[in-house]
Amino acid sequence: MNELIEYIAKSIVSHPEEVTVTQEDKDGKTILKLHVSSDDKGKIIGRHGRIADSIRVLLRVAATKKNDRAFLDIP
Repeated sequence: MNELIEYIAKSIVSHPEEVTVTQEDKDGKTILKLHVSSDDKGKIIGRHGRIADSIRVLLRVAATKKNDRAFLDIP
């Protein structure tokens, strides 16, 4: 799932070399943290959070196929 989020983020941002995804496992849930350049935060979040919501939907689908629960955090 890290690769999926990283691929999507790198295709959206202007500085793909600064994209990193870290993973934490807590209470049977997977939390992915997406770090991007401060210049690219707006591109990842999108208008009214639409792009971030779309990425979260894709992550949820990928996690469901693996019988897992995954959440995306963009700090």
